[in-house]
Amino acid sequence: MIKPFLSAEALSKSFTLHSQGGQHLVVMHDLNLQLAPGECLVLAGRSGIGKSTLLKMVNGNYRISAGRLTLHFDNGELELSTLPAHAWHVLRRDVIGYVSQFLRVVPRVSTREVVMEPLLSRGVGEAEARQRAEAMLARLNLPERLWDLAPGTFSGGEQQRVNIARGFIAEHPLLLLDEPTASLDAANRDVVVELILEAKARGTAMLGIFHDEDVRDRVADRLLHLEATVLETAGLESAGSETASLETNSPTTEETE
Repeated sequence: MIKPFLSAEALSKSFTLHSQGGQHLVVMHDLNLQLAPGECLVLAGRSGIGKSTLLKMVNGNYRISAGRLTLHFDNGELELSTLPAHAWHVLRRDVIGYVSQFLRVVPRVSTREVVMEPLLSRGVGEAEARQRAEAMLARLNLPERLWDLAPGTFSGGEQQRVNIARGFIAEHPLLLLDEPTASLDAANRDVVVELILEAKARGTAMLGIFHDEDVRDRVADRLLHLEATVLETAGLESAGSETASLETNSPTTEETE
C-alpha cells in the first residue's frame, strides 16, 4: 500500500454561533481519510455538508476542533492540528496549494505578477518566473492584452483562470481544488483537466470538490462521501441550513494564519 501524504483520523469541526446566543454547531464528526501522492480524492455529498470546511481545515483557515490531520514526509510527520499560526505561511508557500472559486489578490497588481508571485517567493529568478507565468496564462487562453492589468475587474471566468494559473504554477506536493472549473467554458475545462492529470503524474496529492460530473469522472481516483461525518444533533433545530451557510460565510472568528 502506498504511504499516504495526507491523513485524517477522527477529524471533527464545530463552530460557536456568537450571533445566535453562543449555540454550538458540529459540522464534521470523526472523519477518516488517506490521500496518497499522485491521487485525486474528490469530496462528495450534498451542498452544505462540509466539503469546503474540510479544505479550509487542511489549508489552516479553520482551526481543527478534534482529531488528527497529518502530513507525511520522507523524514517524518507534521501534525497540523497543533501547528502554530506562524508556521502556516511557510507550509502554504512550499507544500499546500489552494485553488478556490474566488480570486483574492492585492489591488493594482498585474495579472502577470499575481501568477509569478508563488515562484518568486521560493527564490525563482524573475526572468524564469515571468516566462513560466506567461506560458501558463497562454495555456489557459487568457488574452495577452490582460496580462499587465489587475485581475480585479476581470469577468468571473477570467479571474478563475488567473486563480488556476497561480495555483498550479508552483507545483505544490498537495493541492486543494474548490470547484476550479465552475466558471469555465468547455475548452478551458479541458485545459484544467490536463493540468490535473499532469499534476497527478508528477506525484501531486489532490483533494477536490467538483460539481461538474464530467470533470469529476475524468480526474477522480476515488470519491469520499461525507454524509457519515455530519452530526445533525448540534443544538439547533435547523442544523442543515446553518451548515450550508457556514461553508461560504462562517459567523465565527477563525484564524487565517
